[in-house]
Amino acid sequence: MPEESLRTLRLLLARLERISADSVTAHRASGVRGAMLRMLGKLEEGEDVSNPEVKRLIASGYVLLQRAAKEKLR
Repeated sequence: MPEESLRTLRLLLARLERISADSVTAHRASGVRGAMLRMLGKLEEGEDVSNPEVKRLIASGYVLLQRAAKEKLR
């Protein structure tokens, strides 16, 4: 797994954690964060993980951050 993907996962985890609990997106973000944390744990333990799954989680994280930002602007 490239180091860049690990850094991106960590960055997204930190940003998703900051989504307001009052946000409509917060519940989904919580689920994606949980999946990211499990994936990060596996990566740190040296387990093999599916590269498409990592990419899917990263893409989901970015989508959720965009939704949360749009909600905040309203």
